[in-house]
Amino acid sequence: MLAPPAASAEDGSVLLEADVDGRPVGVGNLVLDPSDTAKVSVTVRNGTDTVQRVKTVRISGTALALTFFAYDTTVPFDVPPRSAETRSFPLDPSDLGSQAIGLLPVTIEVVDVRRETIASVGTTGDVKGSLWSVYGAFGLAVLVLTALSWTAALIALARRRLPANRWQRAMRFLPAGIGTGLVAVISLSVLRLVAPSPAAEIPFIVGAAAVALLLGYVTPHPGERRGMSDLDADTVRIRL
Repeated sequence: MLAPPAASAEDGSVLLEADVDGRPVGVGNLVLDPSDTAKVSVTVRNGTDTVQRVKTVRISGTALALTFFAYDTTVPFDVPPRSAETRSFPLDPSDLGSQAIGLLPVTIEVVDVRRETIASVGTTGDVKGSLWSVYGAFGLAVLVLTALSWTAALIALARRRLPANRWQRAMRFLPAGIGTGLVAVISLSVLRLVAPSPAAEIPFIVGAAAVALLLGYVTPHPGERRGMSDLDADTVRIRL
């Protein structure tokens, strides 16, 4: 979200405002095009009584607790107490196309000499990358593994090789459910429908896992069909 106005920095905190190509970060999606060099401006508002020494401005994109791209630009400057400083610099994201695609949470941070974050501002980034980027390939790998998990579980069900215990059968389906949730989260991100975030990730992953557990739990006992077949055979022998 967009950082609060300057007046709110009087409470003893350090606030960061940023804009990319003149558009404030936090207002709509931040478009990141690998073919265009962007102009980034950051304003640090120091509401504390100590000097804030900025060394680096970091722009990073994460999903599912993984960082898929990060740009560190050295922009050293000091922000005196109870004041604000603004710096601008060009950002060349030419290699971004091979790192990510779609909607991703993006964070802009100012980092001090100890590599500790002084302040940050977040937004949703719209990355104009390739499906074969690291993020896209990660999604395809999750899709393949999920398909294999479902295939293995369903084949075991068809061949009556699932465990006799209901909870063990449920756990056999759990990886496929988690994978389905991950595929949903990544697909919505790549299709630019919903950016991955805890609010979006948890319902999809937990919901899909719960459905898979339920399916595994209610699958028939692997010995039920065999028992019925034996009973039918005994009945035939008695009639004969």
